[in-house]
Amino acid sequence: MKLNKIALAIIFVLPILSVAGGSEHHDISMSNSDFFYRVLNFTIFAGLIYYLVANPIRDFFKNRSADIANRIKEIDAKLQESKNEVKFAEEYLAKSQEKAKEIIADAKEESVILAENIAKKSEEILLALEKQLEDKMIVEKKKMVKTTIKKLLEDGIESSDITIDGSKVVSLVSKKVA
Repeated sequence: MKLNKIALAIIFVLPILSVAGGSEHHDISMSNSDFFYRVLNFTIFAGLIYYLVANPIRDFFKNRSADIANRIKEIDAKLQESKNEVKFAEEYLAKSQEKAKEIIADAKEESVILAENIAKKSEEILLALEKQLEDKMIVEKKKMVKTTIKKLLEDGIESSDITIDGSKVVSLVSKKVA
């Protein structure tokens, strides 16, 4: 690197020293003017600038192109990943909708079964209540018969009625019951 700096210093200083000459005035023509030296200096300057700046600029643009390419690849990968996620979400949505339909169908079936079971249990309870009512009516009827017979026996039979035969007693009892 030092060698490059020394070479550059010589290239810049040498033209300056060669141009810095005497103070004589000459007729200026194309052949004895400093135009060629200026073109030479400009060419050397342009070459040095190109030599010093070309590689970093080229590297910068190469790196920039590579960065852009990498970003494009990353964006493409993210885009593909997003597409895959959308596809997965759509599949999951379809499965969820099917599952929801199954759940609704199962719920309807269960509600029908539960309604039938409730109806059956209600009928059984109703039949049991009717049976209990019938049993209570029979018991109450027996109580009434006993009470009536007891009352009849206490109030209805006198000493004059004792000569009555069995058929007469039955008719008396049936009259009181009716």
